[in-house]
Amino acid sequence: MHASREIRFVKYHAAANDFVVVSAAELALGSAIKTPPAQLTPLARAILDRHTGVGADGLFVAWRATGSNRAAVRIFNADGSEAEMSGNGIRCAAAWLLEGKSMIKQIEIETAAGLKTLERVQDNGETMVFRVAMGGPILDPQRIPFRGPAAAAPVVGYSLPTSLGPRQVSVSSMGNPHCSTFVDSFDELDWRALGREMERHPFFPNRTNVEFIRVLGQNRIEVRFWERGVGETLSSGTGSSAAAVASILNQKTRRRVAVETPGGTLNVEWKQSDEVFLTGPVRRIAAGKFEYHEEANARKSGRFRR
Repeated sequence: MHASREIRFVKYHAAANDFVVVSAAELALGSAIKTPPAQLTPLARAILDRHTGVGADGLFVAWRATGSNRAAVRIFNADGSEAEMSGNGIRCAAAWLLEGKSMIKQIEIETAAGLKTLERVQDNGETMVFRVAMGGPILDPQRIPFRGPAAAAPVVGYSLPTSLGPRQVSVSSMGNPHCSTFVDSFDELDWRALGREMERHPFFPNRTNVEFIRVLGQNRIEVRFWERGVGETLSSGTGSSAAAVASILNQKTRRRVAVETPGGTLNVEWKQSDEVFLTGPVRRIAAGKFEYHEEANARKSGRFRR
C-alpha cells in the first residue's frame, strides 16, 4: 500500500486563471529558500490535474511570516515545473493571506522574481481587487533570457523563425520570460499551435510564455495566452503586463492599458519611473482536503474529497 495524507487547500480564480493555495505549514516544510523544487513537483502535478486532482493552472505554497505583513511563496505550473512569478496567482496568494484581516490593506510577498508589494483596493466580501507592483520589465535579452542572434535591448520587432514562417515578436521578462506578437484576428491564425511551438523555441533556454495581441485602441488590447508549463489559459497577469509593455514599446498604445482576456479585464500601467502596476480581481471558489497518495506517479494518484 502507498502512503496517503489529507492536504487542506483553498482555490481561487483571478479573471478565470485558477490557482490552488496550500500552506507550507500544512506540508511541514522548512524555509521557502531551502525547500527543493523536487519535493513539491509531484504534489503540484497531482493536485493540479483536472481529472484526478482538484484542478487548476497553478499551485502556490505559502509561508506566513509571524507578526508582519510579509510572506513567501513558491509557484508551480500544472506540469510540475516551477515558475518565478505569476501576476494573477500572487493576487490569489494575497487573498488567502489576508482573509479575515480587513484592517490590513498591503502585503509584501517574496517570490523567485523578487519581493512584490500588493495593495488591496477593493473588498466587497466576495471579490477582492489588488494592485500589484510588478517591478520594471526586463528588456535585456541576456537577462530574459533570450538567445536570438543579434538580439539587442529592447527586443522589439524581432523576426523569430517558426514553422509558419518568420514572426515579428517583442521579448521581455516580468520575472518570467515572455514573447509577444500582434495579430489582426485570432480566428485566422492557429495561435494555440504556434504558442505551443514558440514556448519551446530554441532561442528561449528556459522556455517562454506567449501572448497574441489584438490592438483595439490607444488604451485597449485583447490578448490570448499560451503559458509555459500550462498551455492555454483564460488570462495571465504577467502575460497581460508583458502584452501591455510590448504594445507601448511598439507605439500602439499609451502607457495605461485595459487588457481584455477571455476571463475578464485586467488593467496595466507602465509608469515613466519604469514600474509596472497590474490591477485585477480575485474570488475564492473552493476549499477542502485533497487526498494525496505519495507514490512515484503522483499525477494519477490524487482524489478530491468534498
